[in-house]
Amino acid sequence: MNVVIIGPAYPLRGGLATYNERLARAFREAGDDVRLVTFSLQYPNFLFPGQTQFSTEPGPADLLIDVSINSVNPLSWWTVGEKLRRQKPDLVIFRFWLPFMGPALGFIARRIRRNGHTRVVAITDNVIPHEKRPGDRPLTRYFLSACHGFVTMSRAVLADLRRLHFKQPALYRPHPLYDNFGPIKPKPAALSALGLDPQFGYLLFFGFIRAYKGLDILLEAFADVRLAELPVKLIIAGEYYEDAAPYEEIIRRYNLENRLVRATDFIPNEKVADYFCAADIVVQPYKNATQSGVSQIAYHFSRPMLVTDVGGLAELIPNGEVGYVVPPTPQAIADALVDFYEHQREEELTAGVWARKKDFSWSEMVKALKEVAG
Repeated sequence: MNVVIIGPAYPLRGGLATYNERLARAFREAGDDVRLVTFSLQYPNFLFPGQTQFSTEPGPADLLIDVSINSVNPLSWWTVGEKLRRQKPDLVIFRFWLPFMGPALGFIARRIRRNGHTRVVAITDNVIPHEKRPGDRPLTRYFLSACHGFVTMSRAVLADLRRLHFKQPALYRPHPLYDNFGPIKPKPAALSALGLDPQFGYLLFFGFIRAYKGLDILLEAFADVRLAELPVKLIIAGEYYEDAAPYEEIIRRYNLENRLVRATDFIPNEKVADYFCAADIVVQPYKNATQSGVSQIAYHFSRPMLVTDVGGLAELIPNGEVGYVVPPTPQAIADALVDFYEHQREEELTAGVWARKKDFSWSEMVKALKEVAG
């Protein structure tokens, strides 16, 4: 089968690019011909909250990547759509995560479909976005109505599709493991690589810092006097995608500075293993969510997790088996973390992660995408 994946990929950075590149390799492992088409301009700079959209690491030499879509230039949409219409790939997979991308991706999908051959499907990270803006729904509908089928990575997004009355074939498959960040490291080696004191335990908050991810809730929880009495520090590893001032105010209010390890720049791929393998537990205190790639990195590195009971997070984290599922409140998070350390749960929860991680395969995602294509 001739497959094209449209969405973020190198030279863009971040979890979506990492996922799409790993998916391309999974299709190749299944015997398909695959290439990626990505953005020459993903977001105008005034809309991008981080430091840079582009990777400083070497590109993947094993993948074919066409850098050609300008998200705000309709001429590029027409050019890409026409090129793929003429080439007639068997399957085109769009990665849809934000209504802003609806016009570009929806236009390209419609041009491709004019060849009467190509099947167009989408991996829909979100149908109703975390941070809502005027016009979200019509932009989303414009894209979704151009697709033959969908795969979602949470049941909540599948329900959202049905709530919007889209009747195309749709399947839920959990986010596969992020197994592309290298092997598991011994904890002492990871601590040493990061220059961290092995006399402390470490919690890990990982990923871009945005309001819906609940770092403020975690900081409030970490101020709990019971945690303050433990030899434990919180690693914040990820770039601010919004104003840091509200978080800094919480840190000052509770005098948390000496209990934090800050790594608030973009974390390059070669350092991901160090942060996860240095951690005792990975904490995702989200206020709302659909699915999270952070969970699948934690699974790969066999780290216990604490997640809040929002969106699709709890689908992947059996409570008491691989970690904790708690309400998104400082008290509930603090209670769980105190239980984790006082009752020394790391070993038993790590064993649970090992047992569960086999359930998240890339081959199942490939099969689902082919199935909804019809």
